[in-house]
Amino acid sequence: MDVIRDWHGSPITLGIATDHGGVAKKALLIEYLSGKGYTVKDLGPKSVDPEDDYPDFASKLGWEMAGGDIDCGILICRSGLGMSIAANRFHGVRAALAESTAKAAISRKHNCSNVLVTGGDDMSDTDLIKTVDAWLDTPYSGAERHSRRLLKVEQACYDDVAAVRAVDPEIAAVLDDECDRQDEGLELIASENFASPAVRAAAGSVMTNKYAEGYPGKRYYNGCECVDEAERLAVERACRLFGAEAANVQTHSGTQANMAVYFALLEPQDTVLAMSLDHGGHLSHGLGVNFSGRMYNFVGYGVDPETEALNYDTIAALADKHKPKMVLAGASAYPRTIDFPRLREIADSIDALLVVDMAHIAGLVAAGCHPSPVPYADVVTSTTHKTLRGPRGGLILAREKLIKKINSQVFPGIQGGPLMHVIAAKAVCFQEALQPEFKAYQEQVVVNAAALANALAGQGFRIVSGGTDNHLMLVDMRPKSVTGKAAATALDSAGITVNKNLIPFDPESPFVTSGVRVGSPAVTTRGMKEPEMGKIAAWIARVIDDIGDPDVAKTVRDEIAQFTRDFPLPQFLV
Repeated sequence: MDVIRDWHGSPITLGIATDHGGVAKKALLIEYLSGKGYTVKDLGPKSVDPEDDYPDFASKLGWEMAGGDIDCGILICRSGLGMSIAANRFHGVRAALAESTAKAAISRKHNCSNVLVTGGDDMSDTDLIKTVDAWLDTPYSGAERHSRRLLKVEQACYDDVAAVRAVDPEIAAVLDDECDRQDEGLELIASENFASPAVRAAAGSVMTNKYAEGYPGKRYYNGCECVDEAERLAVERACRLFGAEAANVQTHSGTQANMAVYFALLEPQDTVLAMSLDHGGHLSHGLGVNFSGRMYNFVGYGVDPETEALNYDTIAALADKHKPKMVLAGASAYPRTIDFPRLREIADSIDALLVVDMAHIAGLVAAGCHPSPVPYADVVTSTTHKTLRGPRGGLILAREKLIKKINSQVFPGIQGGPLMHVIAAKAVCFQEALQPEFKAYQEQVVVNAAALANALAGQGFRIVSGGTDNHLMLVDMRPKSVTGKAAATALDSAGITVNKNLIPFDPESPFVTSGVRVGSPAVTTRGMKEPEMGKIAAWIARVIDDIGDPDVAKTVRDEIAQFTRDFPLPQFLV
């Protein structure tokens, strides 16, 4: 979103409001400006009433500006002071109190003011018209120093935890610290991203107040007409985004999405063929201590020891041997493209269901940067954060014939009331993912991952499977004689966040590991591109090559904190 949007030179709708001290001058201006061809919106009041309060009418104009219903505005009250204070409380409003042509022009040229505030008591009709003309006729200069200062104004006043700050300073301080950690460091955990302000606003909205057990139109509570519409929008957008026949947006997480699908389609102790956790799978794909491994008979497949990529002939042989009821695809640490048509063939050869957990690659799939599993799978599960850049939550896409059975396992099977505020945020996430710029973002995610993998290889690290086709890579730390745990801890001290991760055929335990998992989604959200990936790889190498040296870690941390100032976190700046 552009911070400075100037309306000058374009057709505009201009709003005018006043309090009881400027009704006559408002009428004069409306007649004058309409005569000059402007589209003018009268925001009141229509008559003089001493009980009228300036905040009521300043806020009308502020909301019209925020909603895009008007492009600019004029506010009048006896001194102009109250109106200017009230108007500047709104995002995107730059209200300037000016009672001369010179100040009106400067407010436009230097400050890109979009609301002119005047004092009705101190100006003649002639001076008022001259001041308004000067304001409307002057374009914003666009000079770098002015744009820089206006950006600072927006950033300095941005506080999305103001309400928390007023009630609970301790939690507000924790939130501030976390914001600083994200802002000043490099987030390279492949499963993490930065949700937009719109997603976060929906997730913290009034919908958190509503219980809504059931589904749209079939709730066990009354008063659900608004949350019904939010859920319908989320379902419709999810289906449109992925080309799915049906969707469930109620699951609280990806693991619960998988649980609902297992409960709907399997019986206890049924056999499932899935990727082993130690080769890149997920704990909900059959880990012994997880519910999945405790309730079902999972048979694991892995990668080829030579290529470190999936060998589909081996998977086919395992399927033929074990005759699973379900073939499960998807991973949490696999850097290569998954061949969904081949897996469909394997499943069909043994009359099995094909389920795909695309939690990690959902954003890439939505943008066409990874082949979609939807045309081939009976059911697809996902999270809505990670590459989708939405709120933390789950998603199920299914054939129409299966969705009723799945829905009943979500509710009342494993959940009670859905989190309607999160569902609203999911709807916002899907809407953002339907925009053209989301495709450009995902394309850059893939380009950045490849660039980072190549740069790390150039620094002496071994990249599992030789590279990456998606958003993540596994980095073998053994050439540096460092464990994954030690590497992740050292990098964290330098402001670089990764996670320790098993690599295929890893001799270390899951608590130590030989590798780290690295991803590009979060740094790409911040606007970083290929040149920045080279810098990141160099910082990683400096820390690892001098592991245990606190001076090196501090120097790198300071350099990164300075570097990230050019790549701000997503903010609502208008």
